[in-house]
Amino acid sequence: MDNVIINTYPAILLIGYGNELRSDDGIGQRVSNLIASWKLANLYTLCVHQLTPELAEILVNFDVAIFVDAYPATVEQDVQVSPIELVDTTVTMGHSSNPSYLLALTQALYGRSPQAWWVTVPGVNFELGETLSPVAEQKIEVALQEINHLLKTVDSDGEYKPKYHHLAFGSSGFCSNQQE
Repeated sequence: MDNVIINTYPAILLIGYGNELRSDDGIGQRVSNLIASWKLANLYTLCVHQLTPELAEILVNFDVAIFVDAYPATVEQDVQVSPIELVDTTVTMGHSSNPSYLLALTQALYGRSPQAWWVTVPGVNFELGETLSPVAEQKIEVALQEINHLLKTVDSDGEYKPKYHHLAFGSSGFCSNQQE
């Protein structure tokens, strides 16, 4: 087997979540869509309205997970990047959750969960609407820089091969792996 290629890059899943119909609450999905356009190797992106228990089945297949969400803030507050610690798995999770509970559920169900970070981006307008505030637009640029740095840190070689995968989720919630 002379032509065997071994992939040494970690499989990374970036989940942007939030309600795009609540102005700045759609920051997570906007960031996920922008990062999908980077076409980085072994980086999968996913946009969801909220984190649900069903995502555990997807998370278990990745080495690294990055969650991106908005948080209500003042103009002076900035993007926060934090490693995620597992929470007590005896706590019952409802229909929607936060990344810690979702990782704990993944660990409880499958015996492993990915290393994970939570990127929270400040927003100031969470009223009904599809337009992001100027503050959110500015902070998205900061979040993209922070995520780019995080991706370089996660990757041992600091570079990516020109192969990219994007998870496409249909209305049924099932995904397909599309190479672009």
